[in-house]
Amino acid sequence: MTSTPYPASPLSLQSEKVKHVAHVFLLSPQSVISGKHFRGRSIQVSEFENVTEVMLSRPSSGDVSAEYFDHIKKINDIFYDQIKISDQKAAYIFTFMLAFLVSSSEVRAVFSPARYIGAAPGSILFSGLLAAASVFSILSAILVVLPRRLGTSTSLFWGAWPKHRDLFFEAALRRDERYLFDQYLENAEILSCIARSKYRCVTVAFRGLMVSVIAYVLLLAAG
Repeated sequence: MTSTPYPASPLSLQSEKVKHVAHVFLLSPQSVISGKHFRGRSIQVSEFENVTEVMLSRPSSGDVSAEYFDHIKKINDIFYDQIKISDQKAAYIFTFMLAFLVSSSEVRAVFSPARYIGAAPGSILFSGLLAAASVFSILSAILVVLPRRLGTSTSLFWGAWPKHRDLFFEAALRRDERYLFDQYLENAEILSCIARSKYRCVTVAFRGLMVSVIAYVLLLAAG
């Protein structure tokens, strides 16, 4: 007598579903990391390695985020402000020294050769120091505001615009954002060089001013 197969009961079907769910979701971390299973399908460990390489890889040269654009623009603005501040400081030093020389007859006299004839050694020393420091300070202040010309330039400099106009137009047609970032970056280098040069002259001019004031006080004291 041939036995007729009975249909699966609802309880047995439910049991199979539970086993399948357990197979899919109840996986140990070791089985996932080793590459044996992942959401019910087999994968290779090399796939995880490829994902890691993508996550750690550097962006392409053309990808510059808005944060870096904003930062390099801020750097340019700060450097430009520092250049203006150095020019203002030089103007203050020059104005002070000019008023110092014009308003005091004692200071004007140190530039006269007759003052050094038959004068006391201390008076000669302080007079010469005052004259030299005053001239040195004024010349250093003038050097601050003199135009600077470097061997490189960008499209942000009006004097070099004819040279960079075509390059800018071509970059605009390509919508090349990297060109803009490179221009800001190179311009920051130029502004940094100019600011350092100006502040060196400002420092020297201020020291000359201080020596002039000290020499003037000592000259008055030597009487």
